[in-house]
Amino acid sequence: MVLKDKRQIEKNKHFFQSVGHALEGIKKLILEERNFRFDLIITVVVLCIGLLMRIEIYDWLWLFAAFFSVIGSEVLNSIVENVVDLIVGHHFDLMAKRAKDIAAGGVLLSAIFAMIIGALIFIPKFVELLK
Repeated sequence: MVLKDKRQIEKNKHFFQSVGHALEGIKKLILEERNFRFDLIITVVVLCIGLLMRIEIYDWLWLFAAFFSVIGSEVLNSIVENVVDLIVGHHFDLMAKRAKDIAAGGVLLSAIFAMIIGALIFIPKFVELLK
């Protein structure tokens, strides 16, 4: 059933309807979440460096694991922030702060993981180039 103002209130009826909502969510992330855009830019830069350095397939696998770890945790962090803001509104709440801080910590942990992966892959390549 659809309300008069065309807002959907029932479950998606078709796969493509679900895909449309998912794409709308990605669009919101890109337009509204600065850190998500930053993560995408870093991903593109690292992809270009990987292509230039002709890294091996197993290195690509690790890099993509790192990319999606960071991007996925950033998505989850955005979800937590939006749900917390929906619940508490514009009022300070210590538990809301705690939830947001923990979600942000998850992003930081995945970013550290990605930096370690990047260092393990690229530092030896750069050292090899300098020889």
